[in-house]
Amino acid sequence: QVNSKQGGSLCKEKRVVLLSPLGRIEISGCETGVHEIKLPKRSLLPAGAESPGACEVCEGAEEMPEPLQQCTAWLRAYFCEPATTGSLPVPAFHHPLLQRDSFTRQVLWTLLNDVKFGEAVSYKQLADLAGNSRAARAVGGAMRSNPIPIIIPCHRVIRSSGDTGNYGGGQLMKEWLLSHEKLQKEKLGR
Repeated sequence: QVNSKQGGSLCKEKRVVLLSPLGRIEISGCETGVHEIKLPKRSLLPAGAESPGACEVCEGAEEMPEPLQQCTAWLRAYFCEPATTGSLPVPAFHHPLLQRDSFTRQVLWTLLNDVKFGEAVSYKQLADLAGNSRAARAVGGAMRSNPIPIIIPCHRVIRSSGDTGNYGGGQLMKEWLLSHEKLQKEKLGR
């Protein structure tokens, strides 16, 4: 059980492990929403983005609360059938950072809603979209604290120079995600 830090109410936290093309993705959450998505720490990534590969829940499949079911369904679609993610519900989030009103939350919601699959945005552009054009550095901080990577697509935020910039899952993973989206978008565009 986890204290959600909000009014002291206890969450019955469940954990699920999704075997993805990136490796083991750990997802935690409760009946109220997803708490966190933990990406694997890797120095090497699997074969190219053109072969999405399987994506299955390997731990915690029993008694999964609805937000975790939605989260695993969304991630599975992201890796295997990206065209379908737009029609799937985004799971509810239950992380303290996404509960309280802050610039970080504003940035993460803006990113989730406005930067679509296969697109990229600079830190400065995202600061503009979130309502503070001078807050590019703060956007970087928001990306570092993103508890729900991939669904809240912080990998789509790049430097103005076009350089990919940093990523919590590592440089290779960010490049893999960006090229996965680009390839899938090209397939859909044909």
